[in-house]
Amino acid sequence: MPAARDLDPGVSPAHFFGAEVRRAREAAGMTLADLGAIVPCDASTVSRIESGLLSPAERFANACDEAFPQMGGWFTRFYANSPRWDGRYPRWFVDWVDAERRASVVRWWEPLLVPGLLQTPEYARALFKAWQTTGDEDEVENLVTARVDRQCIFDRPKPPSFWAVIDEGVLRRRIGGAKVMQDQLIHLAEMTERPAIKVHVIPAEVGAHVGLLGAFAIAGFDGDAPEVVYLETPDEGQTTKDRATVAKIILAFDTLRSEALPRGASRDLIMKVAEEYGRDLA
Repeated sequence: MPAARDLDPGVSPAHFFGAEVRRAREAAGMTLADLGAIVPCDASTVSRIESGLLSPAERFANACDEAFPQMGGWFTRFYANSPRWDGRYPRWFVDWVDAERRASVVRWWEPLLVPGLLQTPEYARALFKAWQTTGDEDEVENLVTARVDRQCIFDRPKPPSFWAVIDEGVLRRRIGGAKVMQDQLIHLAEMTERPAIKVHVIPAEVGAHVGLLGAFAIAGFDGDAPEVVYLETPDEGQTTKDRATVAKIILAFDTLRSEALPRGASRDLIMKVAEEYGRDLA
């Protein structure tokens, strides 16, 4: 068992975590590829995490605890207690991530993209590559990891209820190519099979509707805690608890849901479009 340490997760957690992974791996006589096979990921990903260039995913921390039982679960504990990983979330998004984690119900409207909590890594990667200006692959991978990690809320013993309403255009906007879209839509349909997750699609024939003004999400909580709203903007998103704004957004969401197809019909449409992408690959 390693000696006890006074750890400060706020000081370069990615570098500290990576150094501990390398120390434990070398002590165990494992190669980068050996550890990657347990995660699973490729050796280059392990190398970047050990160097502090890439923030780990939760599954990576879990795999390290499996590979190095002598650490007594240190990797998972350190991961969970280090919310400010370098490059993980922009400051303007941190309040929403916190609300999302604590919420008992999340309602999400998206007119352009699959909601982040339902995105595949490949779909998210295509988006971040399109948005970035530096060409830094490690930066993209950090962003993908952070987005995928948020989806762990669905794996809790009591996951939040998640209601997503999306425009049909989301299904037909080709992000990353036909294969990426086919896999994304199949994943989306599979997620709707979970009792806590409901996805409704507003068909194209509805035409103009209030949701075309922009994406938003609502986090609701047990007890008397006020609801939190997240609003997408072209620059930085905004999180607010303002009662008037929250009430307006809730009304907009209910209106959009009334325009959408039922859950089963929505899933059928999602799979129909997925099959169309499949034919493009044939």
